[in-house]
Amino acid sequence: MKVIVAGTVRVPPENIEKLRPHMHTMLAASRAEDGCETYSYGFDARDEGLVRVFEIWRDQAAIEAHFKAPHMAPWRAAGAELGVFERKLSLYEVASERALG
Repeated sequence: MKVIVAGTVRVPPENIEKLRPHMHTMLAASRAEDGCETYSYGFDARDEGLVRVFEIWRDQAAIEAHFKAPHMAPWRAAGAELGVFERKLSLYEVASERALG
């Protein structure tokens, strides 16, 4: 069953530019993983320091492998060093999917 991870994290606004290179590294490594269909971050246009997270994974096994991937440790360390906080992420199991429009 396909899974979606969606939510937000916060980063102190003064650390946004320092976090960007780590985000780019994480995006590239995660998108290259087997089972990753979508992996993205976006800064909220009206709430400085709020990062929106959206991921789609082929199945639960793919997301579990992602959590064990070698690029996770440096990402978590960078987040801790740069003050990433208020991590609010949820995992959704997709029962069905259809195009809108």
